[in-house]
Amino acid sequence: MADSTVGLHFDASIFSLPEEDGLIAALRAGEESAYETLIRQYQQPVYNLVCRLMNDRVDAADVVQEVFLKVFRGIGSFRGNSSLKTWIYRITVNEAHNHRRWFSRHQRQEVSFGGEEGLAPAEDCLTAPGRSPFDYAADGETRALVERALAELNPNFRAAVVLRDIEDLNYEEIAEVLDISLGTVKSRILRGREALRKILEERLEPGPALPLAATAG
Repeated sequence: MADSTVGLHFDASIFSLPEEDGLIAALRAGEESAYETLIRQYQQPVYNLVCRLMNDRVDAADVVQEVFLKVFRGIGSFRGNSSLKTWIYRITVNEAHNHRRWFSRHQRQEVSFGGEEGLAPAEDCLTAPGRSPFDYAADGETRALVERALAELNPNFRAAVVLRDIEDLNYEEIAEVLDISLGTVKSRILRGREALRKILEERLEPGPALPLAATAG
């Protein structure tokens, strides 16, 4: 069955690098212009992805910086078994998850006096050009509700849903990014969408059908 997500898919053409091999070679050679190209292509998408994967978005910029440090340090060992985009996204997901685990451990050890005042709303992080399915299907207040509901998902489900429905990765790419099987990818997307739908149904007034697919396809 084809993917039945309602709404237009995110245009991922900003990631298209017709001379990717040349860029990788230039990065390995330490050419400054290559690093500038990489940052220009990926900094905002990586930042948006980090924001959607983390509960503590105040530190998103620090996580992004760490992602690119690992990309620069690891480009020499990149073998091209996946696309550069998929490789960078895998590093991004791992860094966001590592930070979330670190934050959760330290949060339990501290007494909070400020509630969640330090957490930036998810929608405030997302400033990349272009419009995702969430943007088309849920503008304004509804979109903000979707973003906040997304933050409440199980992190494994959240990552799969974000990579599929917002980043428009195919199942094989998601399996590579998350290092899981295709079957697990589809299961997480299905369960994540259903969990997201239930959260939204509890908060939204009765009206048109929610802008999320009921199946993973």
